[in-house]
Amino acid sequence: MTVNIEYETERKLDFDYEQVINSVVETSCDYVKCPYEAEVSVTLTDNGTIQEINKEFRQIDNPTDVLSFPLLDYDIPGDFSFLDGNDDSEMIISEYFNPDSGELMLGDIIISLDKVMEQAEKYGHSSRRELAFLVAHSMMHLFGYDHMESTEAEVMEKKQEDVLQILGITR
Repeated sequence: MTVNIEYETERKLDFDYEQVINSVVETSCDYVKCPYEAEVSVTLTDNGTIQEINKEFRQIDNPTDVLSFPLLDYDIPGDFSFLDGNDDSEMIISEYFNPDSGELMLGDIIISLDKVMEQAEKYGHSSRRELAFLVAHSMMHLFGYDHMESTEAEVMEKKQEDVLQILGITR
């Protein structure tokens, strides 16, 4: 498993953020039973930068806590069977895998550390827990889950909470 972490902000964290991110990514992959070694990119930034990205990609001119950019198009969230392929789809499927490492490229996660701090204070838990929550939330998006409808939201929220419970990261 490869987790590429870019730290692009002046804001400092008082815990081992790399360990938190790596453990949440790995546990999330195990939880959904991803059958492949995977690759994820995580960028830690500030409100200004995430606002620019949010405006460019979602046409929303406000900072947000996390943005997810999945690279896979799932027929069913968390179902990797479409990658099993056949002769007709093998070239398309190969685009999902890093040619150097052979790992499945799940996508990119961008997190505002300003929002991590704000929301940790707002919800009365640690910034470590907030970062872990945002990574778990974003990982579910990278697996095709969404929260636009209430039934989808219930499924996604349970999965991200299960990942945090497995890791013992609670409020």
